[in-house]
Amino acid sequence: MSVLNRLASSLGRRDEVPNQELARDLAVKKEKTGIREIAENLWNKDKNIQADCIKVLYEIGYHEPKLIAEYTENFVRCLKSKNNRLVWGGMTALAEVAKANPDAIFKHLGEIQKAKETGSVITVDNAISALVHTAAANDKYNKDIFPYLLKHLSTCRPKEVPQHSEKTLPAVNAGYKVEFVKVLEKRMEDLSDSGISRVKKVIRQADKM
Repeated sequence: MSVLNRLASSLGRRDEVPNQELARDLAVKKEKTGIREIAENLWNKDKNIQADCIKVLYEIGYHEPKLIAEYTENFVRCLKSKNNRLVWGGMTALAEVAKANPDAIFKHLGEIQKAKETGSVITVDNAISALVHTAAANDKYNKDIFPYLLKHLSTCRPKEVPQHSEKTLPAVNAGYKVEFVKVLEKRMEDLSDSGISRVKKVIRQADKM
């Protein structure tokens, strides 16, 4: 039986529970054939199926990132879609892939950064996660990516600074620690009291590295 029959839209459901249950089953059983069928239907003519499939794939990534890593090219293609659900869903999947295969993400830095510059809030959040996980993988990747992360923290909206500084922390190393702290200290001028409190905590954590 086709796994498409278990998608929310196929069942006439408007909630995400069927997609989450399918993702969990495919991940636990490592059903590569089923996962492949889901990936192939990212381009289904029915946009509801497209939406369900990207949801299933990044939910699989939450459980077991390496099971979706081979579909990195598909997710990058999603970033160029006119369907915004595929764009932010693809970036969410790439953020999970970065945990298992940062090499695959590094090959597509340009596409990820471009999508981040024009994307929705969810797209931006997950782009930062994808870049951070990749930057944290090794010194070469860190050297290429961390300046971009610093630039983002310098220019992003004030309300994004606390969350994105927290996200960036795993990629901070001795070479960039001083610059990271300087950027955050400068941005605190723009923040609310709660934002300042969160950023000060990040700075304390960075200082311990």
